[in-house]
Amino acid sequence: MEKGFDAIYTDNLPDGDETPDSVIRSVADDADRIVITKDSDFYDSHLLFKQPAKLLLITTGNLKNRQFLDLFRQNFGEIIQLFQLYSLVELNNNEIIAH
Repeated sequence: MEKGFDAIYTDNLPDGDETPDSVIRSVADDADRIVITKDSDFYDSHLLFKQPAKLLLITTGNLKNRQFLDLFRQNFGEIIQLFQLYSLVELNNNEIIAH
């Protein structure tokens, strides 16, 4: 609950990391959550079917966990603001892109 947000990690779902993408999309949409992923399948599904309804796509390539967390924390406020207007936000090493 850091920063006042509730999060669910895939491993905490009943099927853990074997949870189908369709279930992850449903869990997110039913609770008005944002899916945060590097998986382009969610990007395709968002564009084609608007599922998940809100998506943060991470396109940083391979970063160490600490580097990614630092990048995410540095941009957290802007990401939250962008989701007030956009349903798809992309975070890469150099910028945040709202779609």
